Amino acid sequence: MSSIQEAALLQALQTVVDPNTAQDFVRGKQLKHLRIDGDDVSFEIELGYPAASQHAELRRQLVAAARTVAGVGNVSVHLHSKITAHAVQRGVQLLPGVKNIIAVASGKGGVGKSTTAANLALALAAEGARVGILDADIYGPSLPLMLGVSGKPESSDGQTMEPLLAHGLQVMSIGFLVEQDQAMIWRGPMATQALEQLLRQTRWQELDYLVVDMPPGTGDIQLTLSQRVPVTGAVIVTTPQDIALIDAKKGLKMFEKVGVPILGVVENMAVHICTNCGHAEHIFGADGGRRMAEQYQLDYLAGLPLALSIREQADAGRPSVVAEPGSEIAGLYKALARKVAVKIAGQAKDYSAKFPTIAISKNS
Repeated sequence: MSSIQEAALLQALQTVVDPNTAQDFVRGKQLKHLRIDGDDVSFEIELGYPAASQHAELRRQLVAAARTVAGVGNVSVHLHSKITAHAVQRGVQLLPGVKNIIAVASGKGGVGKSTTAANLALALAAEGARVGILDADIYGPSLPLMLGVSGKPESSDGQTMEPLLAHGLQVMSIGFLVEQDQAMIWRGPMATQALEQLLRQTRWQELDYLVVDMPPGTGDIQLTLSQRVPVTGAVIVTTPQDIALIDAKKGLKMFEKVGVPILGVVENMAVHICTNCGHAEHIFGADGGRRMAEQYQLDYLAGLPLALSIREQADAGRPSVVAEPGSEIAGLYKALARKVAVKIAGQAKDYSAKFPTIAISKNS
């Protein structure tokens, strides 16, 4: 019979705090299947979000904490993520094959929204999630170039399309269906119908997250997406510049009106660091995004730099997270991805799939 006291072991493990939630794994009910066999201890840690880059360090801390208990010899720790579907707008059904949809939006163009969306999707995938990305900018699709992927989607049944693959992501864009230099001279209803077809007629394969790169503004396409598509949450991208903040606030208000949770604010181009002398310069102003987040009581998810490498790598079809996965910039995007995923994990879960379907019929 083991002499190791389970209570003492749990107390020791409570000293290890989840860096993403600031809560220990015991109180957070993430500790699963604790077993004590002689002097051997084994348990699992179940995260509700992807964080593969942190597993090794967390495992080291948990093993060290367990070994402070008298009698503990070998310690086996298994960390894994269990990502579930979360609630969306009332009356909107989840998309088949997709657990959570993240809308990446901005009030105006030119703030780096598509670059942020691409790197966010790649960072979620790098952290261990199954991720897709949809280019919802019908008039100016940029993801085919940014992700270095081209070709026509295949269809096995003549009704649905297979997403293309790039850097481990499932990708769909209107850019795959039209010539690169073809102008989309469509009125609003045509554009919104095209978006819905791209979204619903793509055979997404068991995605934990679908990142939607939205067009700038608050027009037809944005309203269609926020009213009729099951959006788990929205990320607002802005620069510190006052004129960008004014438009970003309009996008924020639109999501609020249709009941889409705002996951937080990303301040892009927050600072430029000179590659020659290291001087930091706030070209577009300082802390505008942070002040906006504070004003609306939202999370400030990230302050991303204005860096030449980010633009060059995106133009080359290999965004920063895949071009330089060990770089400081890639680390910023991965930290952003974890914050977004943790915010989603903290929201109410979706239970619609557990409700029975009720059919009313008239017996003759």
